[in-house]
Amino acid sequence: MIATSPNNPTDIADLLAFYASAGADEALEEEPVNRFAEMAPKSPERVPEATAPAGQIPAPGPNQPSRPGISRLPDAPPARTPAATATVPDEAQAALARQLAATAASLDELRQHMAAFDGCNLKFTAKNLVFADGNPNAAVMLVGEAPGRDEDIEGLPFVGRSGRLLDRMLAAIGLDRTSVYIANVIPWRPPGNRTPTPHETEICRPFIERQIELVNPRVLVNLGGPSAKTLLNTTEGILRLRGNWRVHTTASGTAIPAMPTLHPAYLLRTPAHKKLAWRDFLEVKAKLQALG
Repeated sequence: MIATSPNNPTDIADLLAFYASAGADEALEEEPVNRFAEMAPKSPERVPEATAPAGQIPAPGPNQPSRPGISRLPDAPPARTPAATATVPDEAQAALARQLAATAASLDELRQHMAAFDGCNLKFTAKNLVFADGNPNAAVMLVGEAPGRDEDIEGLPFVGRSGRLLDRMLAAIGLDRTSVYIANVIPWRPPGNRTPTPHETEICRPFIERQIELVNPRVLVNLGGPSAKTLLNTTEGILRLRGNWRVHTTASGTAIPAMPTLHPAYLLRTPAHKKLAWRDFLEVKAKLQALG
């Protein structure tokens, strides 16, 4: 194993690349810390021995046993103040999310409720609430799974590489961000872009369902399997779901035609499947024309 040298730019670049691939893409402290300096061995401080008059036993020093043959117990570590912990998702928080979502009379009010909601642990590791982008009066609403790093920084969905591909896909059928509305099932970025847990998804579900209900689009596009499974109540994989019209039913009973399709991030990894997404978007275009 080759040790990393703090003075070798190549080693440092390789180490940073490893951290980025592992999801450690954000600093945890305001100022950089030289970990190599911390690893340097420190020489222990010597405590001068106490002197005593002849014939008397000197008092034990701080590192000496109080009696011969009995070791002195180490000092107890200072008490630590418990740090604030993120809320663990549970049914009570999911019930609160349902209550807050149901009482939101507008998108602005829903956003305020979500910003004040502390019942999802993802909020405590994210930088921003990623609520939505685009036109809330649009006929098409697209819903992905969760924000990534770029989205978390800017507070808007689909602004990274996936977002640029999505913009090109929309342009291919004559749409752009002024004529669609874009959101995610999960409004906070999971740490390291990990997959949201079922509890996290269930807590956030009432918010996105209410968001869809308030926008009331004529067509819903589910970007990726997690969005389709959550909003269409199915367990089928996205490759079986895509290209087939489904229905999303709101709490008020409104039936919205839904087209599951492949997520742009998946298409970046699997370019050969772009032709499948192209067919799905053509279906969306034809549906809009049929609806007038």
